[in-house]
Amino acid sequence: MKSPSHPRDRGIPEATVARLPLYLRALHGMAERGTATVSSEDLAVAAGVNSAKLRKDLSHLGSYGTRGVGYDVEYLVYQISRELGLTQDWAVAIVGVGNLGRALANYGGFVSRGFRVAALIDADPEVVGDDIAGLNVEHIDELEAVIQRRGVSIVVLATPAAAAQKVCDRVVAVGVTSILNFAPVVLSVPESVDVRKVDLSIELQILAFHEQRKAGGPLMAVDSQ
Repeated sequence: MKSPSHPRDRGIPEATVARLPLYLRALHGMAERGTATVSSEDLAVAAGVNSAKLRKDLSHLGSYGTRGVGYDVEYLVYQISRELGLTQDWAVAIVGVGNLGRALANYGGFVSRGFRVAALIDADPEVVGDDIAGLNVEHIDELEAVIQRRGVSIVVLATPAAAAQKVCDRVVAVGVTSILNFAPVVLSVPESVDVRKVDLSIELQILAFHEQRKAGGPLMAVDSQ
């Protein structure tokens, strides 16, 4: 599947793009509760941003709401989904089917957001052939063929750190330009390839820092010399 042009190519700031999924998540919750319209203030609170920033973000989509009424929830869901490319069906391959890969494969929230796990790939002979979430785990030797055969647009890397760059090089060589990386390593990719990194250990360390400060933990020592 051909990737759509990036929002940044149309003048939408990266910071705005990063917040659009927050708005979409809040809007989905409102739609499920039967909410037809929402004010910028209420949507901002639900998304955890300030209302002025939200209004500016949505103006990049051409959505300004109606004074005294607010935003139409259903239409705003459509606008944001279209901008993020979620009105299409994106085939995803998960490479690395350990505990994390299995959890991702079994996550039910992908389909409702426009993503379909189309392939599971691993190097372990003990894992290859397993049936997970209705998919047969295929061998890493078949990586390129599987990506092409299943029309994969996005690859999720849940491999050990030592294997991540090699797998990354192979998926890029076969034409994949969007990678979600869970491996604890920084990947080297061409400028045309988008990589989003998810490092749970770093997030936990940041939380530990804040917990320590809230508890009155150690401050930076002052050099008396």
